[in-house]
Amino acid sequence: MTPDVLTPVAVPATLPPAPARASRRGSRRRPKTAEPRLAILGLGYVGLPTGLAAAAAGLPVVGVDTSRMRLRRIRAGTVDLVERDHARLREALDSGSLRMTDNPRAIALADVVMICVPTPVHEDHSPDLRALRGACETAVRHARAGQTLILTSTSYVGTTADLLAGPLAERGLTVGDDVHVAFSPERIDPGNVTHTQEDTPRVVGGATAACTEAAAEVLGRLARRVHRVTSMEAAELTKLFENTFRAVNIAFAYEMADAAAHYGLDPIEVTEAAATKPYGFMPFYPGAGVGGHCIPCDPHYLLDPLQTAGRAAPLISQAMGAIADRPRRVVRRAAELLGDPRGKRVLMVGVAYKPGVQDVRESPSLEILAALERAGCEVAYHDPLIPTLTLGDRELHSEPAPRGRDWDLAVVGTVHAGSDYVFLDDCPLLLDGTYRVGAGRQRHTV
Repeated sequence: MTPDVLTPVAVPATLPPAPARASRRGSRRRPKTAEPRLAILGLGYVGLPTGLAAAAAGLPVVGVDTSRMRLRRIRAGTVDLVERDHARLREALDSGSLRMTDNPRAIALADVVMICVPTPVHEDHSPDLRALRGACETAVRHARAGQTLILTSTSYVGTTADLLAGPLAERGLTVGDDVHVAFSPERIDPGNVTHTQEDTPRVVGGATAACTEAAAEVLGRLARRVHRVTSMEAAELTKLFENTFRAVNIAFAYEMADAAAHYGLDPIEVTEAAATKPYGFMPFYPGAGVGGHCIPCDPHYLLDPLQTAGRAAPLISQAMGAIADRPRRVVRRAAELLGDPRGKRVLMVGVAYKPGVQDVRESPSLEILAALERAGCEVAYHDPLIPTLTLGDRELHSEPAPRGRDWDLAVVGTVHAGSDYVFLDDCPLLLDGTYRVGAGRQRHTV
């Protein structure tokens, strides 16, 4: 490949081989006075904000991504970022502190390489490691002595050793001496302007103590606090623990919503009342499902290896089953309200996987739409942040100004702050998957 035509980056004509041991000591580190050059491998919802935070901290950054379309969208500023990061992006591009390329040879120029690629799951919920394996193979292929390689993508315990440390050693690079390798899980919450990267502590564990310190030195430029653990594996399990904790509690929130319905109570009111307790409780809320590449996916990177090893994890298994079933539960409730769903007109309100983002990855609304269409409904959607989406083999466009009375049922999946949903007042039937929308002539919850 050649460098992206929009933002060319000079790369060496040939890659440096692993140096002979006699010559390593003089080439391990750049002078302490120089800012480390940072390569971000993968410019998605984690990699791009990470690169922008690094550039804002004064580090020269090169972003490497295989998608030229993604690079063009970043250059045009049409990517989904919080407002502060949009300002950072303009400044970084104008100043040249952020350069971008689709040429992986640029990795060889960096002192620090951060791998930030998605780790989704297959349809059967088994881990899909294709992007991660490819990114790690690329990083190893272009690695040189003196680099620090940090994996941030959520994956199974042992990933960093399997995909980075081991292959680097096979190339003849001594981990902890020639190169430093660490795992530091990303903690970026898309659309969240309250918990910034700088204010969110970074966990890091290296292959050796020296690896941990080398990674912590860089991560300390991105976050005010760095929490060191004793190994890469401890850092990997930390991330899986975080998101599995959330998954289990979300599944529990679904059950509590059912319990509240049994007693004719509002689960949101009960949850917020319980949340007034200043200790021992953390609020989780029911909804129409869970989207994004974290909660529906990450726990399977813990669950799948455990099950393969014959280790039972019944609580996690049941929680992930409840999360997977949630969109189907919404569809069953919609069919119950419609009676015979065939020929009925249904509007899905909100298809982004969470409020405030232009992202439909793993969105439960897409599964709900597809299932209702298979049941014979005429479906459409309204989402001011998602102008178009693909449903099966066809493209749908958001209804720009829907009228509530034109639909037999409106199903609310996501609502965005600042958007107008007054049309819901005229809906003859409303299925509120958020439990928060008080509208419609007849309002029902899941």
